[in-house]
Amino acid sequence: MVDQRFVMSRREFVRNAVLAAGALSGRRIAGARSGGDLRIGLYSITYLGVWYGGDALTLEQVVERAKKYGYQGVEIDGKRPHGNPLDMPKVRCRELRRYAADRGIEIYAVAANNDFSSPIPEFRESQLLYVRELVRMTADLGAKLLRVFLAWPGVTKRPEGGARYDIARGVWQFTHREFTAEQTWEWCRDGLKEVARYAGDHGVTLALQNHAPVIRDYRDALRMIREVGSPHLKACFDTRLETGKKGDYLLQATREFGPLQVLSHFGDEFDRVDGKIVPKEDEFLADQVRGLLDIGYRGYLGYELCHPLPLVDGRLPGIDYVDRNVQLAAEYLRDSIASVKRQMGL
Repeated sequence: MVDQRFVMSRREFVRNAVLAAGALSGRRIAGARSGGDLRIGLYSITYLGVWYGGDALTLEQVVERAKKYGYQGVEIDGKRPHGNPLDMPKVRCRELRRYAADRGIEIYAVAANNDFSSPIPEFRESQLLYVRELVRMTADLGAKLLRVFLAWPGVTKRPEGGARYDIARGVWQFTHREFTAEQTWEWCRDGLKEVARYAGDHGVTLALQNHAPVIRDYRDALRMIREVGSPHLKACFDTRLETGKKGDYLLQATREFGPLQVLSHFGDEFDRVDGKIVPKEDEFLADQVRGLLDIGYRGYLGYELCHPLPLVDGRLPGIDYVDRNVQLAAEYLRDSIASVKRQMGL
C-alpha cells in the first residue's frame, strides 16, 4: 500500500527538483551574502517550573532574565502560568508588551501546545478554540509568530516536582491505535487550514514545528505546509528534532525550507571548562547556524531548557541551574554564530 504522505503532485515534484538543484549547485538563496540577521531568543518554557525544582517565574521576570543574560527577545509559552489566553486579555497583553519594550526586549513569538490529531471531534474543536484565542493573544502582544504543532501529546507534572512524557504519550497512542496515519494526517490538515484563516485575520503567521508524533521528519512538515497552501502558514524548523542527523542532511533540509522558515529553537545543557563553554550533548548547533546563514534567515534562534534534568543528590536542580544554563547558552550561541560566519567568510 502506498503511503500517501509521500505522494506528490507534478507541480510539487518540479518545485522540489528546482530547490534541490539550487542547493546542490552550491548557490545561496538571495540575501544570504550578508549572513542574514540571526537573533538570540529565550523561550519562556525554560522558566515554567516544569523541569526544575521550584516555582515558575512570572513573564515579567522572564523578560528581566532575558535582558540580564543578553537575549534580544522572548517567546511566550501558551500555557499556564505563562501565556494561556484565559489569563491574557487585551489589557494584560498590552501591559506586558510595554514592559518588555521598555527593557529593549521583543516579544517575537507565542508557542501553542495544540493537538489537532484527536479521533474525538470534541477534543479537536476545543483545540481550534484554543489556537484561535492564542492567535488573538499573539496579535495583542505585538508578536508576529505563533508556533504550532500538528499533535502535541502533552506532559504530566509529578507531585514531587518535575514532569514526565510517558503518560501523555501512552494516552495518545491508545486513542490512535484504530486509525490510519492518513486519517490522522487529514484531521491535522483540516485543523491547520482553519486556524490559518484565523491567523490571517489578525496579521499573524503560524510556524509549524517539525515535531513528532505525526511528523516523522522535515519532509512531512514541508508536505503539510504545501497541502494547507496558506500564506499564513510557514515553518519552525528545529534541526535537533531530526534525530541522529547532522552535516549535509541538515544543510539540505534548511535549504529546502528556505524562505518558509520563520522560527527556530536550540536546547542543551552547558558547563564552563577551563574558560570554554562545553555543551552536554552535541546537537550540531554549528550545522544549524550554518544552514540559517546560508539561506539568509532573518529571525530568532530561541533557547529552551525543556527536558528532564539530572538529579543532584537525589533532587531536581533548582532555578540557579537554569539561570547558569540560560547564561551559557546565550554566550555559546553568540560564539557559534561568530565562528561560523568566519568560516563562511561573512
